[in-house]
Amino acid sequence: MKKIILLAGFLAFIISTYGQGNNNTTTQLKKMQAAIDKTEHRFDILEKKIDDVLWYHKVGDIAFIDKVIITGPPPANEKNTTLGFNNPLKFNAYVFIPKKTDVNEKYPLIVLVHGGVHGNFGTYHTHILRELMAQGYIVVAPEYRGSSGYGESFWKNIDYGGLEVQDSDTSRAYMVENYSFVDENRVGAVGWSHGGLISLMSVFQYPENYAVCFAGVPVSDLVARMGYQTESYRKLFSADYHIGKTVNEDPEEYRRRSPVWHAEKLKTPLLIHTNTNDDDVHVMEVEALIHALKAADKKFEYEIFQDLPGGHSFDRIDLKQSREIRLKIWNFLAKYLNPPSPMKSLKEMERAAYVVVED
Repeated sequence: MKKIILLAGFLAFIISTYGQGNNNTTTQLKKMQAAIDKTEHRFDILEKKIDDVLWYHKVGDIAFIDKVIITGPPPANEKNTTLGFNNPLKFNAYVFIPKKTDVNEKYPLIVLVHGGVHGNFGTYHTHILRELMAQGYIVVAPEYRGSSGYGESFWKNIDYGGLEVQDSDTSRAYMVENYSFVDENRVGAVGWSHGGLISLMSVFQYPENYAVCFAGVPVSDLVARMGYQTESYRKLFSADYHIGKTVNEDPEEYRRRSPVWHAEKLKTPLLIHTNTNDDDVHVMEVEALIHALKAADKKFEYEIFQDLPGGHSFDRIDLKQSREIRLKIWNFLAKYLNPPSPMKSLKEMERAAYVVVED
């Protein structure tokens, strides 16, 4: 009923606006856009709540699920006239614990970072979660600042390649401090796309905290990215609540947030994947990162896949070939994290993805 009233009020607003003729058109259009933006955020919140329920249906048979509230650094662009100025920023993190966990033992932790400029951690990751649970990993998935589904104010706290990296590491620290069965020496950073950028920046900034990193199709160079992306995409970064300047106005700030310009800091075992027909993060971005790591004489592993189905999502979808690639990822992580039940075959991945009744 509240949604119906909201929509009815919004329609009335449109009618009254256009009924005023051409007077104050700009002002009225701005008000309309603000109303639309608020409505979109309300629907994002509703969508997130629905998806949260779905988690229990999709992985609740194999995992204990929690959604905790923790704190990261204060907002980047907060004015000192704001009530509660400089308070730590509250954000959510999902916690997934395999039901077969023995609390008297120690288990490896995966910090699984979602992608998207304003994305969130949703049930798109279901099979990835089930595969990780089957191996015995504990998983924390931070809904770092700027994630959608938490309202306009949180959305505008975005700090791409900046404080969101600290949010992600804060989720790691939370798990180590609050779950006695998490092994602080067996923590992996894993993410795709924007999540790949955060995973890379995490191991660059906090190498002592991570035993291994996987970065899939990672956003690697924001300077280059601003050159081939759309104007609407660029405006997400130059908005006054975010960086506040274009890449032309402040290229150094965009470099500061880009993994390619921090390659010399790598100390952590790293695997990188990219795909030549990626329709989001152009392969040239990731190739630049690979070249930078080689130039810095760093040891790491990578694979450039050729025109695989799925484009940007080629190793996250559920084709057999995609699962074969994920098995490579799990094998790489297992070398450094030693999970209790490492994946050894596609048949094991199939059992993890679907409930299989043993004879």
